[in-house]
Amino acid sequence: MNKRTRVALIFGGQSSEHSISCLTAAGVFKAIDPQRFDVVGVGISRSGRWTQVPLDVVGGYRIVDGVAPEVAEPQCDAVWMVGEDGCEVATRDGATLVDIHGVDVAFSLLHGPFGEDGTIQGLFEMMGIRYVGSGVTASAIGMDKHFMKVAFEAAGLPVGPYAVATAHRLTHDRAAVIAEVSALGYPLFVKPARGGSSIGISRVTDASELDAAIAEAQKYDAKLVFEKGFVGARELECAVLGNPDAPLGCDASVIGEIRVRAADGFYDYEAKYFDEDGAALDAPANIDDALAGTLQDMAKRAFAAVDAEGLVRADFFVGEDGVFVNEVNTMPGFTPISMFPTLLQVGGMRYPELVGRLIELALERPVGLR
Repeated sequence: MNKRTRVALIFGGQSSEHSISCLTAAGVFKAIDPQRFDVVGVGISRSGRWTQVPLDVVGGYRIVDGVAPEVAEPQCDAVWMVGEDGCEVATRDGATLVDIHGVDVAFSLLHGPFGEDGTIQGLFEMMGIRYVGSGVTASAIGMDKHFMKVAFEAAGLPVGPYAVATAHRLTHDRAAVIAEVSALGYPLFVKPARGGSSIGISRVTDASELDAAIAEAQKYDAKLVFEKGFVGARELECAVLGNPDAPLGCDASVIGEIRVRAADGFYDYEAKYFDEDGAALDAPANIDDALAGTLQDMAKRAFAAVDAEGLVRADFFVGEDGVFVNEVNTMPGFTPISMFPTLLQVGGMRYPELVGRLIELALERPVGLR
């Protein structure tokens, strides 16, 4: 390249995973190669205001005394523009634009709705800017646990028993929904259809807990997914990295395992991000080569099933009932205890190399519909 590539890290956002996004941004910023890339930090506050964030602030995001970081409400707002030389980000100071930066690649680290679900990807498409990760459709499917399962089933991938309920059905046909859910058996999990980081998810052990779990999940999404709980099943994960030259457009990492230490076996939000002793992450997992190969193949097929690009983390349940693909995450976390970068590092790809490769993949793709 004749000039250094400027990468806009975009983080925060209006979803319940705001703080996790900030932690991910800190991890990626610390890993990005300053010899190859210039970086501009663009945060989105909880109220939805955009702001340019100083890089020392981005790098300093961390959990302090159990308190997670947030993007501060800005004094001056950031704006995006399309000029003769491409996309730019600037800060509006009254009637004046200051701190104007051209942007070559957008690296959205937003987790959950309004970022990981195709919304911001649509903005990038309209502005003609290259970006890291999946496109609009793949991001939307990867965010919606219902349509994701439909895509998996269409691709012939094994999916565990589940039920879906919209807000309309829960209001006007609740008895039928409860009957469908009860037929799954207990324990089961009640989930917001378009959420992440286990926020709003409840483990239900009998019918008496169902109404409270539904109410909790509906705080985050009107549409809910109910999944059968696999008692004693192992939770295994695979990192998938885009590779345009590979048969399914991607390569799969070694397999990792999450061993939850909580008595109920639930890998919840606290265990993921706040409790270092809440779970053990084994990388690689203690499994035989045949199972590892099966899961790697399923991970790549899941990547292709949702038409993903760049990266996903594929999650599986393995137990007496069989092997099931649970979900893919099109923007997995990059925090120090996250599985996605850990699995790739075990395979020999250092963290800075991984971040650089994701940016390269974004630069290699054409703008516009793909």
